[in-house]
Amino acid sequence: MDRWLSLPKIIRFFIIGSINAAISYIIYAIAIFVLGEVYYQLAIALQWLLSSVTSYVNQKFFVFCTRGNYLKEYTKCCSTWVVSYFLNAVILEVFVRYLIKNVYIAQFVSLFIVSLVTYVLFKFFAFRTSEK
Repeated sequence: MDRWLSLPKIIRFFIIGSINAAISYIIYAIAIFVLGEVYYQLAIALQWLLSSVTSYVNQKFFVFCTRGNYLKEYTKCCSTWVVSYFLNAVILEVFVRYLIKNVYIAQFVSLFIVSLVTYVLFKFFAFRTSEK
C-alpha cells in the first residue's frame, strides 16, 4: 500500500479512473445492447446511477485517501456526478447528432473528456482536504 500511496495523486486517479471508466462503459454498452441505440441517453443515466457507488469508494480510498466524512463526501460526490452527468449528456448528444454518430465511440470519447472535469471537481471540491 505504501508503494501505491507514493504515486502522485494524478497517476492514482488515472489508474482508478480508468477502472471506473471501464466499469461505466461496460454498463453503458450492455444497456445499449439491451435497450437499443436510440436509447443512448437512458443508457448513460443507468451507467451513472449504477457506477456511482463503485466510483465513490475507489476515489475515496485509493485516490484521495481521505478518512471519515463519509456522508459529507458522498453528498459532494453526488453533486459532482450531477455536473458530470449533464456534461456527459450534452457532449454525447452533440457527438451522436453532429460529429461521431456511433453511440459507442461517442460515449468512449465523451467519458474521457468528462473524466478530466470530474478529476478537477473531485480534487478541489468533493475530496478537498485542508492543508495544515
